[in-house]
Amino acid sequence: MTSDISYTTEEIAKLLKISKLTVYDLIKKGDLPAYRVGKQMRVDASDLEAYKTRAKSGHPAVQKTEVTEQPPRMESPLLSSSNRSLVITGQDFSLDILAGHIEKRVPGYRPLRSYVGSLDSLISMYKGESDIVSTHLLDGDTGEYNLPYIRKLLVGSSYIVVNLISRTAGLYVQRGNPKQLSGWSDFKQPGLRIANREKGSGARVLLDEQLRLHGIAPQGIGGYEDEETNHMSVAGKVASGEADVGVGIEKAANLVGGIDFIPLIQERYDLVMLRKPENREWIDQVKHILQSEAFQGELRFIQGYDLSKTGRVLFET
Repeated sequence: MTSDISYTTEEIAKLLKISKLTVYDLIKKGDLPAYRVGKQMRVDASDLEAYKTRAKSGHPAVQKTEVTEQPPRMESPLLSSSNRSLVITGQDFSLDILAGHIEKRVPGYRPLRSYVGSLDSLISMYKGESDIVSTHLLDGDTGEYNLPYIRKLLVGSSYIVVNLISRTAGLYVQRGNPKQLSGWSDFKQPGLRIANREKGSGARVLLDEQLRLHGIAPQGIGGYEDEETNHMSVAGKVASGEADVGVGIEKAANLVGGIDFIPLIQERYDLVMLRKPENREWIDQVKHILQSEAFQGELRFIQGYDLSKTGRVLFET
């Protein structure tokens, strides 16, 4: 029966042929009722059909006068329909830990995770589709992380930038480093095969900026056009011998095994939040979480994380 069927946000995105961020935006605005099962958000088939019916009639928003005969869902207070969703973008594990603390310590809000890259995260914030975005984008001309991109993409907006972590980025190479790679200039080496990241990810921007600064044409690198969506996949391609090198963070190299890691740069992984009057309360609470011993204690023993700036406000308009 339809009443027994529910969908994940990924399944909803495929069914409606929209992005997952748009699905989160519909949930955030209350147009698409959702609830949490474990760490997943789910939408009942009946609610999806009701939304599609409203959309076809030209009124996709939930009408306040709408009456339903369905019994109310039994949800925890944290998941009640009166709570506002906070969409958190990014792929690092530290964001999942942060979401857990927000769920416990920020009443009236429920965190939703969206696993997209740094550039797409900032674009989603500009479009009003996300609330807390993570970014680690290197500007090769200045050597500065994040702020040059934030200033350009969020022009006209008031925002605050807070450090989440710093972490080491570099090269994944096959065990024993048979190609004898040691730095960015080695991408000139003929016949080199790379496992690359998707456009807009911090690792892809890091690679492209370094290739530009070193005068290396990316089209001459085997596998450059083939894209993976996370650090683990890149490391796995190198470990399996399908690629000679990949760009990523140290933590993934330790988890995958069978490869060596060459550290090249310490990247700053920051959070961006828009300074709107309605956001002021939860922004202050998120800052307190980032600076708390409870949160930092969970991160402290994860190899590859530097917490020396965690919770520090780096910039605010």
